Amino acid sequence: MTDPAEALREYAFWLERERADTYRVRAFRDAADLAEAIPEPDRPRTEAGWRELPGFGPKTAAVAAAACAGRVADSLAARREAGGTSLDPRGDALRRQLRGDLHTHTTWSDGGSSVAEMARVAESLGHEYFAVTDHSPRLRVANGLSRERLLAQWDEIDRVQAGRSVRILKGIEVDILADGGLDQGPDLLSRLDVVTASVHSDLRADSAAMTARMVAAVANPVTTVLGHCTGRKLRKDGSWRPESGFDAEIVFAACAMFGVAVEINSRPERQDPPMELIRLAGEAGCLFAIDSDAHAPGQLDFLTYGAARAAEAGIDPDRIITTWPVAKLLDHARRHTKP
Repeated sequence: MTDPAEALREYAFWLERERADTYRVRAFRDAADLAEAIPEPDRPRTEAGWRELPGFGPKTAAVAAAACAGRVADSLAARREAGGTSLDPRGDALRRQLRGDLHTHTTWSDGGSSVAEMARVAESLGHEYFAVTDHSPRLRVANGLSRERLLAQWDEIDRVQAGRSVRILKGIEVDILADGGLDQGPDLLSRLDVVTASVHSDLRADSAAMTARMVAAVANPVTTVLGHCTGRKLRKDGSWRPESGFDAEIVFAACAMFGVAVEINSRPERQDPPMELIRLAGEAGCLFAIDSDAHAPGQLDFLTYGAARAAEAGIDPDRIITTWPVAKLLDHARRHTKP
């Protein structure tokens, strides 16, 4: 017999990887939690038996019943076959050199799964480390973490870490305020492993103001990564939300000066920065971080998209900090704050 909970979670992973609707994914992850809570001797052995349980429908029951019978449901087999194809073969070689991910979200803010579930999948994908970077307080629409909630999250990370080999880094995606300040207490930011700083508001500010704002954030000694720097995003109608205006040469010169990595955001609806800015940052001597910006476990595999864009831009893998071993990465992240 195969574990039905694991089969249901795998199905959810493939759905997330193809960016399926959240409600479809949630049905499989909720069913997995229910199946896991049932002692093995008490689990139904037939599809009809699983259908009698609250929270199980035809598709989830079929996957669970097949697993209990030692088989792989046809629907899951089809997902596996489809998932065997690379998301972007151009990124495969560089993807294999990536050791971690410095931008992910959990249910603490606007992600779809717990720290434990993200860690489970990151480990299965071969990640050596990943940073939990939920949003900061000002971003209320994304359930940003207050000081108290951030401290509570650290406790949860410690609990999950005790049972995992993947290194779970304590991080934050901190909002860059209008004056260039960072949206969390300096004492907390200095204790984090990774700080990804991003602009989420006033995206249409004039270029001079946005440039000054971003440079101030980059110059902050706690900043590790400058996240999705243009703020562009693909709308549902297929058009792009316009990029923020800023002097890219000045911002990237600051990143190079202060050792802040420019994020190559791997989300298909972001692809941020655009290719010409990746090349400009490369010419400026910047470091980079290829990050998934995953809001669900299956999206952790989006790194392949970012790797493809970095490869196209000709970025040397040694300048991508997510190819670095965790000790080197952490030493770099703390370069300005070490006593």
